[in-house]
Amino acid sequence: MKSVVTASIPHLGPLGIWSYQLDVQPMSRAQDAAAELDDMGFGALWVPEAIAREPFANAALLLSATARMTVATGIASLHARTAMTMNAGWQTLGEAFPERFLLGVGVSHQPLVEGNHHRRYGGKPFSTMVDYLDRMDAGTFWGAPAPVAPQRVLAALGPRMLGLAAQRGVGAHTYFVPVEHTAAAREAIGREPLLAPAQTVVFDTDVTAAREVARRFMQRYLALPNYTNNLRRLGWGDDDLGGGGSDRLVDAIVARGSLEQIVERIQAHLDAGADHVCVQVLTTDLQTLPMTEWRELASVIPSLRGRPAT
Repeated sequence: MKSVVTASIPHLGPLGIWSYQLDVQPMSRAQDAAAELDDMGFGALWVPEAIAREPFANAALLLSATARMTVATGIASLHARTAMTMNAGWQTLGEAFPERFLLGVGVSHQPLVEGNHHRRYGGKPFSTMVDYLDRMDAGTFWGAPAPVAPQRVLAALGPRMLGLAAQRGVGAHTYFVPVEHTAAAREAIGREPLLAPAQTVVFDTDVTAAREVARRFMQRYLALPNYTNNLRRLGWGDDDLGGGGSDRLVDAIVARGSLEQIVERIQAHLDAGADHVCVQVLTTDLQTLPMTEWRELASVIPSLRGRPAT
């Protein structure tokens, strides 16, 4: 196994935005929104790779429209590109935007890999990741000078991948997790590495309506074994995982209600060991940017408390 990437732990601040909505906007609109998020004070903007924009080109355009915040991939799939290509994209953006591009790399999910990329997923995600990182870190792909070492996190859920994230990057990005997972993840990766969970939220105080929006979101993820296996490790059972999720699971995965209630959930992750929480805002209109909700979230950044010292 290769040694850890030599890079400092990024200081992302307590709050970031995780957004798929930017992918369905014209790029000029996405850049304007990113610039506004930067001005609001968010520490990072996390962008996905699923079926829309290519993440390195997307990140470069968003970085060029902003001045301070980090742009992170949540996540770039190792099945979508060779290790040489992943490394080249990572190094290119790390050189062009020192300490502002954070590569999140992950093994993705079997239905996405085999359906979208027409590649065999295989049954050993951990071994696949180790082999891929070894090839990325072989040191033979890049010649241009970089002012600082580029930064990388791994998408991780289980204990082995979390441990690998601490060894082979600057930390872990977790997704579709309750607060209890954040506490377990902190224990698994140790005190120093970055831990950046995503928290999905619905700004609606109507419990029934909010859960309906949350269930529509959760159904696709509850069909992916990586997520359901992780929830089972935490003690969730068949009654919780079926039908779009039990009320108890829906409430644990998707925070809902007023700004104050949503902030309580964000703070709970920070208290459980997160360094940075990236918030994904769900709305009934997937084509519209949730600018009002993002502005509300920005207003509470100064009040958030970082994770307690140990």
